[in-house]
Amino acid sequence: MKFRNLVVAAAGTLFLSLASFAQITAIEGNVIAPEGGPLVKGLVKITRTDIKGNYKCNTDKKGHYFYNGLPLGTYNIAVEIDGKEMDGVNGVRTRLGDPTPVNFDLQKIAQQNAAKAASATAAAASGAAPALSKEQERGMTKEQKEAYEKAIKDREGAMKKNKELNDAFTAGLAAVQAKDYDTAITNLTKASELDPKQVAVWAQLADAYVGAASKKTGPEFDATMQKGIEAYGKALELNPADAATHNNFALALAKAKKFPEMQAELQKAAELDPPKAGQYYYNLGALLVNAGQSEPAGAAFKKAIELDPNHADSYYQYGVYLVGKASFAADGKVTPVPGTVDAFQKYLQLAPTGQFADSAKGMLSSMDTKVDTSYKNPNAPAPKKKK
Repeated sequence: MKFRNLVVAAAGTLFLSLASFAQITAIEGNVIAPEGGPLVKGLVKITRTDIKGNYKCNTDKKGHYFYNGLPLGTYNIAVEIDGKEMDGVNGVRTRLGDPTPVNFDLQKIAQQNAAKAASATAAAASGAAPALSKEQERGMTKEQKEAYEKAIKDREGAMKKNKELNDAFTAGLAAVQAKDYDTAITNLTKASELDPKQVAVWAQLADAYVGAASKKTGPEFDATMQKGIEAYGKALELNPADAATHNNFALALAKAKKFPEMQAELQKAAELDPPKAGQYYYNLGALLVNAGQSEPAGAAFKKAIELDPNHADSYYQYGVYLVGKASFAADGKVTPVPGTVDAFQKYLQLAPTGQFADSAKGMLSSMDTKVDTSYKNPNAPAPKKKK
């Protein structure tokens, strides 16, 4: 029975059972204040994502928080100070037994934001650069942020020749970031008519159509998504060597359930940017999981592993996919399919303290498997035999 409950927690909405509602879990952690030291009376918001639920608590004088009585499930955890969200962790899966630890270092976040602000200021000095959202900034590495800022500068230089074009594009980009897709489509369509040779305009217009389609159903979804697909096609006609656009196009095709075309675009992205190939397929797998497409998601995670054998999260998600294929005998004995244990063990070898480490250990324990957290370099030479 313990294994069944863990299957439910790991697989989220795909494997939810009514019995899970009665099982209670807890989340706790320590929060370091932006200026250093413990955060006192900080608000911790806990939002359940697989089923609607909202909870909150405060940190104590030691910066510690603890919330007991949470149903077994998946949660987003955020820390607020004076009504402003300072940091958050999404997709936290609770477990039976010991509380799930989720810690926050707001001092580190503050230092990172200060550096980003200085960099953004320098970019703005050379020309009005659209501001990144907090969510976008949090998900970017330093290299990605620098590449984004360079693209902004290059784009501004090309568009300064036409103020009307620049105004339309800037308004459209701001609307995309605000998820005001109708306004974005209006402005970006105008920009595409003013200069149909601007790659950035078509790429953003495609994003706007795909975003708008997500709010529609039936024929309206199909028609709006098709316009997004056509806009991606225009962008790739102008710059067929852009791996990121091929990847975004593939994700849009997945939402449209055009899987053969999606596979072709994703393959192009992987060929153009081999170091990111594993991440591209992992992103696809995550999108398919959220869409309830379990089998294609499993295939995507497996492909991500093939392309990047060191991509830890792909092993964990592939293990979760395989858990759903376990068999249950009449006497309650559980038999996982081959590869399940290996996937969780490999994740722990690559990321022994990663975001899914506790969940992976719980899955292995439920299968009566010894948890191996030692790291093994996949590129290390084989040990020599003694003579």
